[in-house]
Amino acid sequence: MTPSPRKVLTTPAAGSSPRLLFIDALRGFDMFWITGGDDICRALAVWLGWTWLGHHMEHRPWEGFVFYDLIFPLFVFIVGIVLPMSLKKYEGRPSAAYPRILRRFVLLLLLGWIHGGLLQLDFAQMRWPGVLQRIAISYLFTAIAVQHLKARGQAILATALLLGYWALLAFVPAPGFRAYDLSPEGNLVGYLDRLLIPGKFCCYPFGDNEGLLSNIPAIATCLFGALTGWWLTQPRPVMRKFQGLVLAGVASLIIGVAWAPLFPIIKNLWTSSYVMIAAGWSLLLVAAFYFVIDISGKTRWAFPFVVIGVNALTIYVLQEFVSFPEMAKYLFGGVAMLTGAAAAVVLAVGATALRWLLLRYLYRNGTFLRV
Repeated sequence: MTPSPRKVLTTPAAGSSPRLLFIDALRGFDMFWITGGDDICRALAVWLGWTWLGHHMEHRPWEGFVFYDLIFPLFVFIVGIVLPMSLKKYEGRPSAAYPRILRRFVLLLLLGWIHGGLLQLDFAQMRWPGVLQRIAISYLFTAIAVQHLKARGQAILATALLLGYWALLAFVPAPGFRAYDLSPEGNLVGYLDRLLIPGKFCCYPFGDNEGLLSNIPAIATCLFGALTGWWLTQPRPVMRKFQGLVLAGVASLIIGVAWAPLFPIIKNLWTSSYVMIAAGWSLLLVAAFYFVIDISGKTRWAFPFVVIGVNALTIYVLQEFVSFPEMAKYLFGGVAMLTGAAAAVVLAVGATALRWLLLRYLYRNGTFLRV
């Protein structure tokens, strides 16, 4: 399942080594949900009356955790997993990696700003923070940490970031509000966003859910991914690695649940308890994909996800400019009309299939976009 070298612009994000196949598959599984999988589930929820499914396909407005709240931190986590492997060739000469690290940081930041409306030159209406910007920042600081700190140092740094972020929100109030106010309008994170970030916000009116201060715990998410990547590269029996992933996942979930009464799970603020819950589920998913693909050797089922995973950045940016739902209406609108109440499901499946077929074409031709 190694991509053909023909017409390769760049190599896949996680490399083409077979032992990294499960990472490509997991990245593709994650991206599936923001490239149409969520729309399919929402349409199914309406058609079949499955309110529980619709509930898990929408972010919590503030406090709480549902499946869809895992998608972004899982991607940041995967970015971290790859770092110990991709930067291994710079071991012993960390400064040699800086041109590569800085280039990727700048390109991701630039792509994020273009995605947010930079080319419209309407800076008052542009969104400066964003998904790619958060990935860029998390990548930059985690890559530097991987180059200069051993695993124990990275673990200590991640813990310090989470505890420091909790202490900051617990003891430093936003002007006009009490300390430890975690309401949408009273939290310190949103206040600093309003004070320092121009343009528009997402996804609540008092700040940005990918704003300035919440990058601190997001870096911890990426560091936990890097520690996972380090664990996977150790010369240990594969079943011991699998067991370690499961134990770490369960422990992270326990810590997150125990921390939640003191520091609630709020995705928009990327609270420390949210980081631990997301890390726990991410570790369990890594363990599952690692066991099925790497240990058991069952790879054929993962191919649809691999096709998405090796070109995750491509489809994320492209679907901002290409309306796959409109294309699906044009191609499948008649069939959808004949299905009656299931029309929305047919159109959602059609749009997702069009995205996948494009990625399959790129995959078959060995064409990949990587920064």
